[in-house]
Amino acid sequence: MNRPAEDARDLVNRVMRKAFPEVSDTERDPEAPDDRDAHDRWLRDNIPPHHE
Repeated sequence: MNRPAEDARDLVNRVMRKAFPEVSDTERDPEAPDDRDAHDRWLRDNIPPHHE
């Protein structure tokens, strides 16, 4: 059932000529709420003039 994902990963590895590590969602660092707030604040502070 995971064959399409495996095929896509193999294709990326061939194109990039290196193997990317397989990291599951549970192994990734969870995003802290403070990180999200800081990111949102940065986006608000850096709005391009044509979007104001």
